[in-house]
Amino acid sequence: MSLLFSDRESPLFPIPLHVGRPNIGSREAIHRHIDEILDRRWLSNEGPVVLELERRLADYVGVKHCLTVCNATIGLEIAYRVTELSGEVIVPSNTFAATVHALHWQGIKPVFCDIDPMTHNLDVGSVEACITDKTTGIVGVHLWGRPCPVHDLQRLADRLGLKLIFDAAHAFGCSLGGQMIGGFGDAEVFSFHATKFMNCGEGGAIATNDDDLAALIRQTRSFGFQGCDRIVRVGTNGKMNEFSAAVGLSSMDSIDEFIQVNSSNYRGYREALADIPGVEVLAYDEQERNNFQYIVVDVDEQQSPLTRDQWLQVLHADNVLARRYFYPGMHRAEPYQSLDPFAAKRLPVTDAVLRRILVLPTGTAVGSQEIELIGKIFQQATVHASMLKRQLPSTLVLPTAPLVPVSPGYRKAA
Repeated sequence: MSLLFSDRESPLFPIPLHVGRPNIGSREAIHRHIDEILDRRWLSNEGPVVLELERRLADYVGVKHCLTVCNATIGLEIAYRVTELSGEVIVPSNTFAATVHALHWQGIKPVFCDIDPMTHNLDVGSVEACITDKTTGIVGVHLWGRPCPVHDLQRLADRLGLKLIFDAAHAFGCSLGGQMIGGFGDAEVFSFHATKFMNCGEGGAIATNDDDLAALIRQTRSFGFQGCDRIVRVGTNGKMNEFSAAVGLSSMDSIDEFIQVNSSNYRGYREALADIPGVEVLAYDEQERNNFQYIVVDVDEQQSPLTRDQWLQVLHADNVLARRYFYPGMHRAEPYQSLDPFAAKRLPVTDAVLRRILVLPTGTAVGSQEIELIGKIFQQATVHASMLKRQLPSTLVLPTAPLVPVSPGYRKAA
């Protein structure tokens, strides 16, 4: 039940607003591709739809190779393996679990280093301080689609003979210095999971300009086969199927529309929350290309009328299912907390950022009306902050909500 609108018997939004609710491209195009797939009876193993998607992805990003995989987690595992990472690898803690699990899964020790408080990306000085004689690589994450300090990291990697890989799960369609994300480091890994603005339902891709590395990726994602019946290396089953590629092609057809919606929502949120003290929507560099797919709110608890977690409870009570990405950080998750119990001492900025961040719903399921109502929640909560602080429990309690909306066509709030 709403904590703010006592005259209502139900939340302000009867259907939950999720972070990352899927964008859907042209259904007609998806159906056409699926009919053709079924007619061909070619469902997987680098079929024509997958190959077409790979060509379009490579052209869009401006790289020589953009090789699809069944999901970005497998993509990271393959990228780590073909670049021969071992021993220790430097990685941020404020990232999705897959970035780190893909290292640990292969017996590689993730070494967490701190971040820049402004960009939320790797701090180069902290990276260098974490390097030992066991370090073989650096994994940067383009968090929120805002690029890592790519060139500084590349200079450091070149000087010390380290591999450099980027988790670009957030950054498809973004650029740095006019160059699209995808062509930096040894390889970059995109996610096309359902929650991403450009999605395949489930999927990912590894981008690289290295011909030899691309050949290894192709072999590794297909059990290590070279040709029909010759196995030349250890591999896995990382291939994307034709149906996922069909969804991806439809998303590519609509990508400009998706970005336009995200951009409009970003500006709408900045306006709606502009007067809320201590609450700031993180800015994108509009001199670069952006996908605007994350609405990230920084809560300064010294100025904000509510704490970050209190805002979360207020929003959830009205079915605005905001998220605490990526709280509490991978260094506080198992098995990493047990393996490196003193990691937090190296990560004061990471811990501070993770306590402040709130991510709000956007995408094509959200429009100006929803953003206006969410702005009213923030405004009303600011007015009634004293009452809410007395009413809210001291520990975070979120109401139970369905994992998926019950009405796919829902757009309007009551």
